[in-house]
Amino acid sequence: MAPKNQKSKRIILELLHHPTGELSKYRIAKETATNISWVIHFLRALESKKLVKGTKVTNFNGLIDYYLVLGKKPKYFEFYLPQALDYFSKITRTYALTTYAAENLISHHLFPSRIDVYIKENELERWKKELFRKGLIGTGNLRLIVAPDDYLFKHVQQINKLNVVTVPVLMIDLKREGGLCLEAYEYLVGTYVQR
Repeated sequence: MAPKNQKSKRIILELLHHPTGELSKYRIAKETATNISWVIHFLRALESKKLVKGTKVTNFNGLIDYYLVLGKKPKYFEFYLPQALDYFSKITRTYALTTYAAENLISHHLFPSRIDVYIKENELERWKKELFRKGLIGTGNLRLIVAPDDYLFKHVQQINKLNVVTVPVLMIDLKREGGLCLEAYEYLVGTYVQR
């Protein structure tokens, strides 16, 4: 069973993906594989922080900030891989692009100067061996990010034959990244929350 912070982060992701309150507490429990008593307890805590009312998100930006507080930055490994997006468009195992490349595919504001990719922890060695054969280890154009929870792969979409995180996950990662990504984050929050 996932630790409490992981359960809480799953609940926040469900809320960010369904901000208008259409999910019941029981549905959130089912979608996040979390017991209903924890969902009720955690939603009360979020309500006391004025982030939600019931299951409706009232402070989208604040809820993303709270998600970031719950977990540390995931570990990653850097590589240089020529034509990285072409490589990923042919991969069949689980992965999800995020930050620069994902934002470029979704809203086209950031130059994809680096490819950040979530992978499953149990597949890390396989990825490293394959990339070692195809590229170089060290600071480069590609970061393999070990997903803190496989639940994250529930929130993936396909764009141009590439697996890409959904907009709420992308917003979290852009905000965590900071710098130029914050401008793209602000744009996405404005358009996503207004929809």
